[in-house]
Amino acid sequence: MWIYAQHAQNISITGMGTISGNGVAFMGAELDDSYELKPVTTFDPRPHVITLTDVRNVVVRDVTIRDGAYWTLHLVGCDGAVIDGINLLNNLKIRNGDGIDLDHSRNIRIANCHITSGDDCICLKNRRETAQYGSCHDIVVTNCVMTSRSCAIKIGSENMDSIYNVLFDNCIIKASNRGLGIQNRDEGTVTDVVFSNIMLDCRLWSDVWWGKAEPIYVTSYPRANGNHKDANWRFPKGQLEGRCGQVERIFFQNIVATSENGCFIGGDTDDKVRDIHLSHVTLYLKKSTTYQGGIYDKRPCRGEGFVTDKVYGLYVEKAAQVTADNFVVRDMGVDYGGAVNRPLQQE
Repeated sequence: MWIYAQHAQNISITGMGTISGNGVAFMGAELDDSYELKPVTTFDPRPHVITLTDVRNVVVRDVTIRDGAYWTLHLVGCDGAVIDGINLLNNLKIRNGDGIDLDHSRNIRIANCHITSGDDCICLKNRRETAQYGSCHDIVVTNCVMTSRSCAIKIGSENMDSIYNVLFDNCIIKASNRGLGIQNRDEGTVTDVVFSNIMLDCRLWSDVWWGKAEPIYVTSYPRANGNHKDANWRFPKGQLEGRCGQVERIFFQNIVATSENGCFIGGDTDDKVRDIHLSHVTLYLKKSTTYQGGIYDKRPCRGEGFVTDKVYGLYVEKAAQVTADNFVVRDMGVDYGGAVNRPLQQE
């Protein structure tokens, strides 16, 4: 890490200065829409820019943080943080280049930020390595503008505890691979989350980035077995196969989206993902790249990582109690299969 603190309180990083992580220096060759990752043996040498662990009362305000090589602002087990008015400007070609990661943290307010990030702009998670810090909850994000080649706003995929009481409101998302995502891949739960008053546009990028331009994405699938960073070593100790927890009471209200693909909701059983509500959601389906459409991305997961079908406004694989109230889809030049791929409850 470039800047690090642990078991502390009352830390502020403020002012109009710039903190740079010199991220490209840690990358391999430049590709069309990403950089190659250098080979990793026993550890990944890319540094985080700022990591604060078990810190109470954090303020990060007005600074510019740029060019991270890995996660940029990582709060682990923090209680009480205000992140306000920052510019977080990462190179869009750097994989794993997250913007803000809230990890086992609580009572957090993020507002008035501009974030560009190759990977997730804002991500909530509970990593197994820091399980002692408990759940992630009571989070408010508002008045932010974001661009990502992965998922602009994401919950997961690492979640071995619980994430709850979360509000994302009054934000703009531009040119992202996925807009609003819940990607639960461990035994933890995600409940009581509201996404409201959001404008977003999504487009397709290559397969090195997770996502297939889904503007709204709510999923819970177990991780795959395998010998890579998202497989066996992430399972609970002594277990050889992963499992995934409940995702429920998720609300999308007043969302306007333009995308090459529709929304995706799914889980590994019929009731793992339930009580999902879309109210006053308008989706304009518009082709903007030459990448193949009609694909939904379930990675990382056990079994097949992609679902191939027509482009629907809303594709539901397995879920219970999905309701749509004023869910409007407009075809702007996509091979369009229909508003939804199966009957939903209407309100």
